[in-house]
Amino acid sequence: MAGFDEDRAAMAMAHDKAMQAMGPLQQAHSAVEEARAALLGITETSAQAAAHDALALLSRAMEEIVGVQQTVSAAVQTSEGVATNL
Repeated sequence: MAGFDEDRAAMAMAHDKAMQAMGPLQQAHSAVEEARAALLGITETSAQAAAHDALALLSRAMEEIVGVQQTVSAAVQTSEGVATNL
């Protein structure tokens, strides 16, 4: 039965590490959101395309961070299902 215990321990570690990743992902999202908000004021008065491009890129970064959060969350849920079947 050592194999099952090792598998459960590995699943628990994977779960814990994935959950640990969620905090920094949220921090990254918040930081990018703050950067975007700061830039938003500039783009409202600027005719420079680069400012608008930067705003769009920050928006895209926020969307991609959310995508990573959703993927990690799905992996956690899947691992929980696997752990209950071990």
